[in-house]
Amino acid sequence: MELVRATEAAAIGASSWVGRGRKEIADGAAVDAMRAFLGTVAFDGTVVIGEGEKDHAPMLFNGERVGTGDGPACDIAVDPIDGTSLTATGRAGALSVIAVSDRGSMYDPSAVFYMDKLAAGPEGRGVVSLEQSVGDNIRELARALGKHPSDLRVAVLDRPRHEGLVDEIRTAGAGTRLLSDGDVGGGIDAARHGSPIDLCLGIGGTPEGIITACAIKALGGVLQGRLAPRDEAEAKKATDAGHDLTRILDLDDLVAGDNTYFVATGVTGGDLLRGVERTSRVIRTESIVLRSASGTLRRISAEHLPEKW
Repeated sequence: MELVRATEAAAIGASSWVGRGRKEIADGAAVDAMRAFLGTVAFDGTVVIGEGEKDHAPMLFNGERVGTGDGPACDIAVDPIDGTSLTATGRAGALSVIAVSDRGSMYDPSAVFYMDKLAAGPEGRGVVSLEQSVGDNIRELARALGKHPSDLRVAVLDRPRHEGLVDEIRTAGAGTRLLSDGDVGGGIDAARHGSPIDLCLGIGGTPEGIITACAIKALGGVLQGRLAPRDEAEAKKATDAGHDLTRILDLDDLVAGDNTYFVATGVTGGDLLRGVERTSRVIRTESIVLRSASGTLRRISAEHLPEKW
């Protein structure tokens, strides 16, 4: 619940800027609110995936210590707004996100910013893989789900780099759900029971992949990643740091152990969560909490009195 208070605060802070075209200001409001609430949580947290330093002011930067310093030692990954462009334009799917795991358990994403990712639900374990073609993954997953390939929907970030991928998906008979931003939500939707998304594919941020891994561990799904350097210089940096660019990273590579928490609050409404709703009397939020040790997904609906928030 303490972590939920932090994502609620970030989402509420950003909500005043939804649709106003000022994504930097929206992100700054979310960061300030999340950072203030994380300072009250009883744990010794180190930010492994954070915001960096903006405008010469440290705000949830990598290596920052958060929490009261008491309690368990944890790795923290934060994304005060996953989907700043969605927030700025008023589109669906923006989230405020925190992921937590035991100290030293999160993969260091600093060598390469992007990775090729694949996410699916429990039925995809041992069935889909980045080693297989897109068509084979769609056909094998459809068989495991008891569906026809034409019934499958595949989430893909809407980027020029994915034009060929989208063609492969459609050639295999499946449909696409193009995401304008925010592939954390896309990966979770692919693994979540009852979601309209069956599979999530494509190149997205390595930090977002690690955050998503914390959630998918609780959902029992599958997530694979392979580092995708943007150029030769980044590839050399990665190999010099000891990374194998051909290696497929699985859930345990991205976040070790079985003690992860993932918390998200909706900023703008989408398939996963309702967005922040402001009325004359209350501010409404919807959040989820996923815990890998127990395999639970909890939904939390809250009403906040504006004068006390």
